[in-house]
Amino acid sequence: MSIGFLAIAACVPILVALVLMVWMHWPAVRAMPMAWAVCAVLAVAVWKMPVGFVLAATLGGFGNTLNILIIIFGAIVLLFSLQESGGMETIKQGIGGLSDDKRVQILLIAFLFSAFLEGAAGFGTPAAIAAPLLISLGFPALAAVMACLILNSFPVTFGVIGAVVWFGLKNLTPLVNSAAAQGIAPASIPDAWAFFGVVGKWGAVLNTLPIFILPLFVICFVTRYFGANRSWKEGLGAWKISLFASACFAAAYLFFAFVMGIEFPSLMGGLIALAMTVFAVKQKWLLPANTWTFGPKEQWEKDWIGSIDMNGGGQNAANMSQMRAWAPYILIGALLMLTRLSSLPFKSWVMGLEINIPAIMGYESVNFSMKPFYLPGIMPFMLTALLIVPMHGMSWKKAGVAWSNALKRIIGPALALMFAVALVEIFKQSAHNALDYPSMPLSMAKGAAALAGGAWPLFASFVGALGAFITGSNTVSNLLFSEFQYGLAEQMHLPRQIIVALQLVGGSMGNMVCIHNIVAASAVVGLTGAEGAIIKRNSVPLLIYGLCTGLLGMLFCYVLFPGIF
Repeated sequence: MSIGFLAIAACVPILVALVLMVWMHWPAVRAMPMAWAVCAVLAVAVWKMPVGFVLAATLGGFGNTLNILIIIFGAIVLLFSLQESGGMETIKQGIGGLSDDKRVQILLIAFLFSAFLEGAAGFGTPAAIAAPLLISLGFPALAAVMACLILNSFPVTFGVIGAVVWFGLKNLTPLVNSAAAQGIAPASIPDAWAFFGVVGKWGAVLNTLPIFILPLFVICFVTRYFGANRSWKEGLGAWKISLFASACFAAAYLFFAFVMGIEFPSLMGGLIALAMTVFAVKQKWLLPANTWTFGPKEQWEKDWIGSIDMNGGGQNAANMSQMRAWAPYILIGALLMLTRLSSLPFKSWVMGLEINIPAIMGYESVNFSMKPFYLPGIMPFMLTALLIVPMHGMSWKKAGVAWSNALKRIIGPALALMFAVALVEIFKQSAHNALDYPSMPLSMAKGAAALAGGAWPLFASFVGALGAFITGSNTVSNLLFSEFQYGLAEQMHLPRQIIVALQLVGGSMGNMVCIHNIVAASAVVGLTGAEGAIIKRNSVPLLIYGLCTGLLGMLFCYVLFPGIF
C-alpha cells in the first residue's frame, strides 16, 4: 500500500477530532471517543492489527491516563487548598501590588513563572499552576488557559532538566556513535552526548525569534479578543516591558544552553528573567503609560468563564504575609529541583517505587508503568496541599472541603483523557503490524516529507508539532520521529543537528494545541467544552512559531552549512 494512502488514512482520526471539536463545537468528552473509534477501525482494517492488540493498546492507554489524572487532581487540590486558606487572595494582592496591568501579569506568570515550572516539573504542570493564578488576578478562564499554553512552548524544548533532549533523542545514540566511529561526524561531535549538546544549542538559537515575538503576540491577542475595546493596539502598549522580559529570558536561556548544557536553560532562564523583570516592574521601568485591564465581568462572553470561582471559599482579604502565602510554591519549586537532579540522591529515592503491568493481554509492547512519587501530582502537589494546613493555619475541615471539591472536578475530564490517551497508544502500537507498514505517525511524516522535498527544513518542525499534538509530549514526539528526521537529513545531505533541532522545537510548539494539555488545563480551571476554541485560536501562534523556526532552519541549512553533518 502506498505511503500516500497510509498517510491520508492516519490523518483521519485527527481530522475527526478537529472537525468535531473545532467546527461542530463538541466537547472533548464526546469528540475523543469518536476519534478513538475511528482510529481503532483503521488500525484493524488498514494496518491489520489484531483486534486483541487494539484492545490491549486501549487498556494500556486507559491505564496511562491515571498518571495524567493524578497530576490534574494534585494541581486542583493545591488550588482549592490555597483558596480555603486565604493564601490565594494574599498572592493575588501581592501580584496586583507589583502591577494591576494584565499585560504585565501575562509576562510574569504565563511566560516567566511558567518557564521555571516547565524546567522544574514539566508534565503539563505550568498551565495547571499558572492558569489558576491568572484567574485569581481577574483573567477570564479561557484567556488564562490560552496564554499559558501558548507561552509554555519554547521552554518545552529542554523540558525537565533537559530530559526532552537526552531522553527524547536516545534512539539516535547508535546512529550518531556509528557516524562518529566512521569519521562522518566532525571532530566536535565525538559521540551521542556531544551531538545532543549541539542539538540543544541549535534548538535554543532557533527559539530566539519566537522568544521575542510570542509574548508580545499573546498580549496583543488577549487585548484583541478579550478586551473591552477588542484592540490589538492596546497590547502593543506593553512592547517595552515585553521585549525586556524576552531579552532577559533569551540571554539566560542561550547562556545556559551554550555554557552549562541542556539541563537548565528553561529552569534558570525563567527564574533569572522573572527576578529581573520583577525588579524592573518594581522600579516602574518600561511600563505602559496606561494600566490595561479586562472589561466588567458582566460583559464577558459566557464561554470565557470557568466553573471555578477563584474567590469562593477562601478569605476575602489578605490574612498573611506574602512570604507565607508563597511558601507552598517555593516548597514546590525546591522539591521539584531536588528530586529531578541526577547528582542528588533524592531522584533515585522518589523513582524507587514503580508499579508495572507488563505485556497487557500478552502483547509485549503494551505496558503500564507508574512511579507514584515521581509524579508531580503526588510529590509535591498533594504533599504541599497537606502542608498548607500547618503553613497557613487552616483547619482540617477546610482541607477536607478542598480535597472533596477537587475530587468532584476530576470526574468530568477523565473520560475525554481516557480515550485521547487510548488513541495515542493505538497510534504508537500501529508500528507492530503484520504487513510491516510504518506506524500511523511515521506514515504521516513520510507523506509530508515526500510533498516537501528540498524545502524540508521549512516543514520539519511541524512533524515535531504533530507528534506533540498526538501524544501530549515533546519527549514522546522525539522518540517517535527523531530517527526519521535524522535519516531524512542524511538522505538529503542536510546538517543533521539542525534538522533534529527543528524536530525538538517543533514538539515545543505542538504543546500549544496538544489535546492532553488543553483538557488538563481546562479541567483545573473548570472550563469544559472549549477545547475546540482553544485549538482553533492557538493554531495561529503555532503557525507563527513554525514559520519563524522553519525560515531560520532553511537559512542555516542552505546558507551556513550546505551539505555537511
